[in-house]
Amino acid sequence: MTEQVYKDASRGVEERAEDLLSRMTIEEKVAQLGCAWITSLMDSQGFSPTLAREVAPHGIGEVTRISGATALRPAESAAIANDLQRYMVEGTRLGIPALVHEEGTGGFLARDATVFPQAIGLASTFDPGLVEEVATVIREQLLAVGARHCLAPVLDVARDPRWGRVEETFGEDPVLAGVLGTAYVRGLQGEDLAGGVLATGKHFLGHALPEGGRNHAPVQLGPRELRDVHAEPFAMAISGARLGSVMNSYSSVDGLPPAGSRAILTDLLREELGFEGVVVADYFAVSFLISHHRVAADKRAAARLALHAGLDIELPETSCFGEPLMDAIGAGEVSMELIDTAVRRVLSAKLALGLFEHPFVDAGRSAVVFDTPEQRALARRAAEESIVLLRNDGVLPLRPGLRRIAVIGPGADDPRLLQGDYHYPSHHRLPAESGAKAAGGGPSADAAAHDGEAAGPAVEDIDSLLPPVTGEWQPGAYYTPHVTPLAGIKALAGPGTSVEHAAGCAVTGDDRSGFEEAVRAASGAEVAVVVVAGRSGLSLASTVGEARDATSLALTGVQEELVEAVAATGTPTVVVVLSGRVHALERVGAVASALVQAWPLGEEGGSALADVLFGVVSPSGRLPVSLPRRVGQVPRYLGHRAGGSTAMFYGEYVDSPTSPLFPFGHGLGYTSFGYGPIRVEASDTLTPVSVGVDLRNTGERTGDEVVQLYVTDLVASVARPERQLVGFTRVRLAPGESCRVEFSVHPSRLGFFDERLRRVTEPGQFRFDVGASSADLRSGATVSLGGEVVEYPISSLRPTTVSVATSTGSRP
Repeated sequence: MTEQVYKDASRGVEERAEDLLSRMTIEEKVAQLGCAWITSLMDSQGFSPTLAREVAPHGIGEVTRISGATALRPAESAAIANDLQRYMVEGTRLGIPALVHEEGTGGFLARDATVFPQAIGLASTFDPGLVEEVATVIREQLLAVGARHCLAPVLDVARDPRWGRVEETFGEDPVLAGVLGTAYVRGLQGEDLAGGVLATGKHFLGHALPEGGRNHAPVQLGPRELRDVHAEPFAMAISGARLGSVMNSYSSVDGLPPAGSRAILTDLLREELGFEGVVVADYFAVSFLISHHRVAADKRAAARLALHAGLDIELPETSCFGEPLMDAIGAGEVSMELIDTAVRRVLSAKLALGLFEHPFVDAGRSAVVFDTPEQRALARRAAEESIVLLRNDGVLPLRPGLRRIAVIGPGADDPRLLQGDYHYPSHHRLPAESGAKAAGGGPSADAAAHDGEAAGPAVEDIDSLLPPVTGEWQPGAYYTPHVTPLAGIKALAGPGTSVEHAAGCAVTGDDRSGFEEAVRAASGAEVAVVVVAGRSGLSLASTVGEARDATSLALTGVQEELVEAVAATGTPTVVVVLSGRVHALERVGAVASALVQAWPLGEEGGSALADVLFGVVSPSGRLPVSLPRRVGQVPRYLGHRAGGSTAMFYGEYVDSPTSPLFPFGHGLGYTSFGYGPIRVEASDTLTPVSVGVDLRNTGERTGDEVVQLYVTDLVASVARPERQLVGFTRVRLAPGESCRVEFSVHPSRLGFFDERLRRVTEPGQFRFDVGASSADLRSGATVSLGGEVVEYPISSLRPTTVSVATSTGSRP
């Protein structure tokens, strides 16, 4: 018997993978490219070896969502994972463990897991260190239950707020998304994958810019914009954090569905960006090559296209990569070399994760790392940093000694509305939401065709795509303790303050019967806090989230009318927007004394919001997206190419300014900051540009400032963005305290794809500006960059580095 090198942990991953590959039959190889829902391997007693032998007789590549698709608690999930791995290790010929994947965009999507702010809220922190801490907690919880693959982070650059999934992203700017996404990957994967979780950058590529904001709709992007903007966060995570996994986009890009496109998954992703990891299919994406994109006639053709494109594993269950793939191999349509390449990547990932050495976990201790006091404190800090104060006439922070506060609105006391679409349990159809019609009174998902166009694929509800789960395994409304805004305000208001609550209306519908109670509560109060909201999720009852796109950016239902009715009482009105949707807030902003963007805040959202409202902490969140005045401005974002942000000839629309209501990077606080003159030292296209500025807290409170560095390439060989973010840092200063902020901008950071689609940095004049937002620039300077045109491939893109030196009492 030959030595089983693949079982020898002292050998290298490549050597072990090759040894194992050489021992595998065709059936065993193909099995590693497939997947199964955990529920297909379970009966009423739990994991079923009998079912496993039917579904995965030769082993399997991945298993889908032990925790996320069930009501299992951590110890139970860990026990099921151990039973699964015991079957794989002891019940299959070669003993190859399975890779269990779960979701985790703003916390592990699992019962009892800590619920952090949704990704768009994490983006509002502009704090990569915090994002890495959050992802580290997610890693610890995943490891505890035996899950070694996380389908996060979302690296899509989101520039169409009609699209329901904007809340899962890090916003509209590729640099912000790249920096925060890289931090997220570091937190998940750790220093060494042997102690980490495989992170998945998604969705490659251009998924966040579908036509009309319609989920899965075609994306019309040229190769330059695709690379300059949408590929950049992936490139940063690959080069900066060794991103181990990538998931394809559903949307076709210039006619090419990524799941079946070698130009996208191999030529661009692997050869240009330097990706070496595993490419996994977004759920059902291989089958969608048949039903949605119509580029494959059947499952056999779809399997051939996907394998040739460079896709390695089909999720969430084996459909095309099972018998149809075996038929394609038998017919000579798929070579064994192609199969071996994909299997080699899967095996290498499992070996790098240490699954062969440590397939089991300590189920008895798994719950210890779930929703601990320390994790809840982190969730509260993340929520605090994510809250953006958009406008304030002086009513905030709320003064001490208030006798009466009215807390109004559908978001005031509903824990469900603190959650994003990929939180547990909001990701599932909950009993209270079952049977709901489409939000806002519009047509349901299965509306009949009209105007001569077919309605397209539709489902009764997203759950119809998922496997049936019954009995005790059925997901339900199982929340960790959630602090609502009402509870948070009551806790901080003090014994001498009366807090009166009135919902006023629901998130959707036209019922105004609660207005009278809300107006009465506001009339007798010294301040009214109105918490308007969206409902994130995937069901028809949701107003935002995956598959919940919209044509209007207004608040749903009659919430805007509620705000106007409360404000009409003359009581100072603080409007808090607790929603994953990027809303056009011109109407409510016109009557509000203060306007706060909160996003889905997670389990400690009410505590964090109260901390900000009462001034326990100064608000420090910044907008990761531009907030439009109205939907007709879409798309409106930072980084329009030269001449693209205004309307020729007059600069404005007939009925509106072209500027956003609130620009990218905007956010107010309770203190003020003074900026000194910018100092820029530039040499040539081979040497980093040094940018320095002094900053001082000129107010009376401790606060955080997010210092933002922007650049404009004044003359280039192709049209460049009018202004680009190239660096940022969060600085906390006490009153009178000052610091020196130094940015080092690598010349690759100034590069772009030229006429020949080479990524180059050109000599010439560049304008550097530093400030508090993209529209609040405090100091700038123009410098000349000398030298020759230098080619910097996107795989060599270097991030801007920042250093901060603080000195108490000094001035800029």
